[in-house]
Amino acid sequence: MTAHVIADDAEALAVAASLAAEFRTGASARDIQRRLPREELDRLSASGLLAVTVPAEHGGADVSASTLAEIFRLLASADGSLSQIPQSHFAYVNVIRRQGTDEQQKFFFSELLAGRRFGNAQSEAGTKHVQDIRTRLQPGPAGSYVLDGVKHYSTGALFADWIPVLARAEDDKLHVAYVPGLTVIDDWDGLGQRTTASGTVRLEGVEVPADRVLPHHLTFEGPQLHGAVAQLLHAAIDAGIAGGALAEAAEFVRTKSRPWFESGVETAAEDPLLIQRFGELAIQARASEALLREAARAVDAARADLTDDSAAEASIAVAAAKVSAAQAAVEVASALFEVSGTRSALNSLNLHRHWRDARTHTLHDPTRWKIQHIGRYVLNGTRPPRHGLL
Repeated sequence: MTAHVIADDAEALAVAASLAAEFRTGASARDIQRRLPREELDRLSASGLLAVTVPAEHGGADVSASTLAEIFRLLASADGSLSQIPQSHFAYVNVIRRQGTDEQQKFFFSELLAGRRFGNAQSEAGTKHVQDIRTRLQPGPAGSYVLDGVKHYSTGALFADWIPVLARAEDDKLHVAYVPGLTVIDDWDGLGQRTTASGTVRLEGVEVPADRVLPHHLTFEGPQLHGAVAQLLHAAIDAGIAGGALAEAAEFVRTKSRPWFESGVETAAEDPLLIQRFGELAIQARASEALLREAARAVDAARADLTDDSAAEASIAVAAAKVSAAQAAVEVASALFEVSGTRSALNSLNLHRHWRDARTHTLHDPTRWKIQHIGRYVLNGTRPPRHGLL
C-alpha cells in the first residue's frame, strides 16, 4: 500500500473536508444496505489522514489536537458510522508515541505513513465492568508472548492491517500487543453505526513477538493525555452527527416540508415557529462545537507543557465537551423529525440514521460520570482519575 503524506494542519483539514463531501453522498445507502465502507477506508488511508499524528521527526505532519478533532467532526457530519472506525486507530497511535521504543516507533510510524490501519481488540463482554480485562498475555517460546481471550465491539478490526489487543500480563498489568492477520467475526448488529463492523475477535494461543508488545500500564503512572485525546475524538463524532442532522433537517424543510395551515405562510421555511426551533437547535449544535474547540485547545496546551494540573484541565475540558456534544447529537437528531414533519418518518428516507448513530455512539461511556468529575474538580479541586475514559 502507498499513501500520500500530508504536510501540515491546513492540508489535513482540506483533505478531510474533501473526503467528508465525498463520503456524505453514499452514507445513507451504506447504512440501509449495511454495506461495509472498505472502498471509503481505502480512500482514507491513501489520503494520508490516518498518519497525521505521526511525529515530525518520523516524517509526519504531527497535527494539533484541534486539527484532529476537526477532522473527526467533518467526517462524522457526513457519516456517523465511518467516522467511528478510525477513532481507536489514533488512540493506539498515541500508545506508540508514548510507550514505544525507538525501534518500535520507527517501524510502526513507517507503517502508518504507508497507509496501514490500526483496529482495536479492547472491550470484553460479560465481565464485571469495562476495565475488567481478562485477555491474558503470557510468556511464549523464544521470548515471545501468547494471547488468549475474546474481544467484543472491536471497531475497525475487520478493516485493519494491525489489531492492537489490550491484555493483562502475568503481573496483571495492562499491555497492548499489535497483531496482524487476526480473524474477526462480523457479528455487530447495533441499531446504529451499522457499518463499523464492531464484531468479535477470538484469541486462542496467538503468538506475538516481544517487539510488538508495549507496556500500556506505564501510560497512567504520570500525567497523561491518552484518555483526553480518545474522548476528544468521541466528542468530535457526536458534534459532527449533530451538525449533520441539523443540516439535513434544514434541507428537508426547505425543499420537502409543507407549512402548517395555521401559519399563514407559503413555505415551511417561513413558519416563525419552525424558525424559532431551528434557532434553538443551532445554538445547541454551535455550543457543542465551541466546547469541542476549547477542549482541543486545552489538550494542545497540556501537550506543550504536560503537568498534573495541565492534564487535569485538559481532561475536564474534554469531559465538558463530550457531555455537551452527546446531548446535542441525540436531541438534534431527534428534533429532525419534529421540525420536518410526518413525511420525514418514512423508513425509505432513512433520516433516522442520524438518531440511531447518535444514540448508539453516546452509549460508549456515561456522561453522568463525566459530570461528576467536572463537579468535583470545580467544587473541591479534585483532579480527575487517570484512565483512558476521561
